[in-house]
Amino acid sequence: MTPIKIIVEKHSDGYIAYPLGIKGVVIGEGDTYEEAMTDVKSAIRSHIETFGNDVLEESPVLEAFVAEAEVSI
Repeated sequence: MTPIKIIVEKHSDGYIAYPLGIKGVVIGEGDTYEEAMTDVKSAIRSHIETFGNDVLEESPVLEAFVAEAEVSI
């Protein structure tokens, strides 16, 4: 088992989940948090099976933060 940090976003129409530290695009989605997590874990397994362990970053993400900043547009 390899621990992978996953970002989960809640939107008005469901949840989106994506891993950190994996090369390529991997996304999961679902109507609930649990569905999105199940979907993204399946997508990660499939991505690694397809492209090999080379998709895993050499230096895994140790921590992830959510920050908010005001930006003039």
